[in-house]
Amino acid sequence: MIAYTIVGTNNIEKAAAFYDELLSLAGAQRAIDAPRMIAWGNNPAAPMFAIATPYDEKPATVGNGSMVAIAATDPDQVNAFYTKAIELGGTTEGEPGVRMEAYYCAYVRDLDGNKLNFFCMAK
Repeated sequence: MIAYTIVGTNNIEKAAAFYDELLSLAGAQRAIDAPRMIAWGNNPAAPMFAIATPYDEKPATVGNGSMVAIAATDPDQVNAFYTKAIELGGTTEGEPGVRMEAYYCAYVRDLDGNKLNFFCMAK
């Protein structure tokens, strides 16, 4: 159902470096590399994640209540995503742990303040 997700950035170079390293943990590579938009994926038939400078050329802002969830294979990968995001300058929004007795999740904000969730089923 979802083809791709885009979050805004005010510094595409810094955001691209952040996501190049972070999304490599999932085996994702750049699928689109345009001047104002970069997208990553690991399967041409699966959804992609992208960053972009706003089309209207106004500053990118964070959507209140918006979040992008990135699937992990297991709790170890959730931990790795979280650790890497913080190492790259992201900020914590919730350390890794079990949520609702069914999910293992962690929450961070990227360099532009966009909220990310890394999750898998709890074991």
